[in-house]
Amino acid sequence: MTVNGRVVPLVGAVAHATALDWLRSLGLTGAKEGCAEGECGACAVLVATAGPEGTAVWTPVNACLVPVHALDGQEVVTSEGLGSPDHLHPVQQRLAAAGGSQCGYCTPGFACAMAAEFYRSDRGAGTADGELGANGFDLHALSGNLCRCTGYRPIRDAAFGLGMPRPDDPLRERLTEPAPTAVATAVRAADGRFVRPETLGEALQLLRDEPEALAVAGSTDWGVDVNLRGARAPLVVAIDRLPELRGLEFTGDAVGIGAAVPLSEIEQSVGERVPLLAQLLPQFASRLIRNRATLGGNLGTASPIGDAAPALLALGASVVLVSAGGEREVDLADYFTGYRTSVRRRDELIRMVRVPLPSAGPTAFHKVAKRRFDDISSVAVAFALELDGGSVTRARIGLGGVAATPLRAYATEQALEGRAWNAATVAAASVVLQREGTPLDDHRASAAYRARMLGTALPALFAASADDEEATA
Repeated sequence: MTVNGRVVPLVGAVAHATALDWLRSLGLTGAKEGCAEGECGACAVLVATAGPEGTAVWTPVNACLVPVHALDGQEVVTSEGLGSPDHLHPVQQRLAAAGGSQCGYCTPGFACAMAAEFYRSDRGAGTADGELGANGFDLHALSGNLCRCTGYRPIRDAAFGLGMPRPDDPLRERLTEPAPTAVATAVRAADGRFVRPETLGEALQLLRDEPEALAVAGSTDWGVDVNLRGARAPLVVAIDRLPELRGLEFTGDAVGIGAAVPLSEIEQSVGERVPLLAQLLPQFASRLIRNRATLGGNLGTASPIGDAAPALLALGASVVLVSAGGEREVDLADYFTGYRTSVRRRDELIRMVRVPLPSAGPTAFHKVAKRRFDDISSVAVAFALELDGGSVTRARIGLGGVAATPLRAYATEQALEGRAWNAATVAAASVVLQREGTPLDDHRASAAYRARMLGTALPALFAASADDEEATA
């Protein structure tokens, strides 16, 4: 593992050690543990990942969630590697000049996330608004970083005051060369084993032969269990860099998304082809999380409040499951069987999520949460409709947060199909939608509130579609 330009062997690191704990053991204490679940960004560091045509990009990640052995053979830059007190990095200079730090606890994480955006190759001058600077800096790059005492305006001012990297900037020059490839890893320690297999076949054999093996990709869910619940697995199998799980396959009528493709890459590569995903992904956690999280992991947990499932249900997606014995494809509507359970067997992996390319028609993803971004949904509703001559010819509606599993709103779909797309139909179908699922009272929302939010979703979609028609008329 290369840290700030220096090769550091991972000798002695236990199987479940996080990158954050390992870096701090080296004396690199800029990265901090704030929440230990990927919500504050105080632990952010940069990792060199693959860019276009043999280049690399600096990708910020939450070091508190990443197993350090998942970075075996990789390159990491911490806040200490950006600059020094005598030679500040441009990001550090702007933060200091703008007063972007008080207690300083969160500042190194902000500096790393800001540096990743500083080096983004397609960043350039743009039309400034509340979230995009005239220098092309996208404030969503900082959506996973929280500050309690400074206030965000000085940090925003620092971001919008950045220029472009100098041609001789060493971190910029590094990006002209490829990122490191994955390194096969096998670690045995007192707390368990960590294995990065070389091939998908090897991974599937481990899952078949080792009943207690746990497959981990982005570790944005498992990492929380390790940190907050003291979870330990006898064997962790890292599958995030397997080529068979990292592909994007476009055909005439569908796109196949590899189960281990990070959500940020899906956002960049698939969003224009599938507008509903383009609406979903910016609301999925934060950029720091999306840089590691995957569709395979989100569906593999079978969580009833996972954001991806409602949108994929509305799109009519399916999952391709693979084991040492072969493959099978399952419609996502038939995949979930109960609270955090599915038809996926212990020895199977999700290899791919197959998403039909949508036809033109109203789509929307409505997420009800306490914060606009980087929050867990209380209710999620996804719509994908097809219209012909002013009538609804096909309706698919996916719901999250209103039952023990994500589900299709079949009754509401039937209330829409074959009827005119007008206010009367929407009002009648909204009554049906309010009765879908079996919502519960919990600390995020009451059952009555969840039902009410379901009832407001269709009118909002109808209003938005009417506005779109007026805009294109």
